[in-house]
Amino acid sequence: MTALLVLASASPFRRALLENAGLVFEAHAAQVDERALEEPLEAAGASPVDVALVLAEAKARDVARHFGGALVIGSDQTMSLGQRVYHKPKDMAEAAEHLLSLSGKTHRLNSAIVLVRDGDVLWRHVTTAHMTVRPLSPDFVARHLESVGEKALASVGAYQLEGQGIQLFERIEGDYFTILGLPMLPLLSKLRELGSIDA
Repeated sequence: MTALLVLASASPFRRALLENAGLVFEAHAAQVDERALEEPLEAAGASPVDVALVLAEAKARDVARHFGGALVIGSDQTMSLGQRVYHKPKDMAEAAEHLLSLSGKTHRLNSAIVLVRDGDVLWRHVTTAHMTVRPLSPDFVARHLESVGEKALASVGAYQLEGQGIQLFERIEGDYFTILGLPMLPLLSKLRELGSIDA
């Protein structure tokens, strides 16, 4: 009998990725205050990669408390440009500021996965994608945000690559699943190794 697989996330995107891959699992949102965890880490100079790993582990540990014996998948994604770490925009003005600050530059998306069972961390992994935004004018950004609406506030970069956000980019280097926030190939490989899915 294969142990229960649990995704520690309420994200419909992450859930769909696992469903599309044919995995049988439960999804449970973690009750973690991400900003409360992030602020001291960032103040201490933790890298965006370290922040993503800490958050992914915190989510997995939180959900694992409710599912004894289950293999819990925690995941998180940070976005950075140089030393600046981005957070979801609070409003449309901040979304515009995010996009204009990314204009003509290459930022990083760091997607972390941590697997936890009964409080033990079995595996940690981070994959990074490099995203080059084309030069954007303030007028284009205003029109773009008017078109996509409140969806811009749902993601850290104020864009969804799977939607109109693709129009913002000049070049993308990295795995599509990493960009969506769940690096599927390394995850599936590890789940096979652990005997959690059919090998």
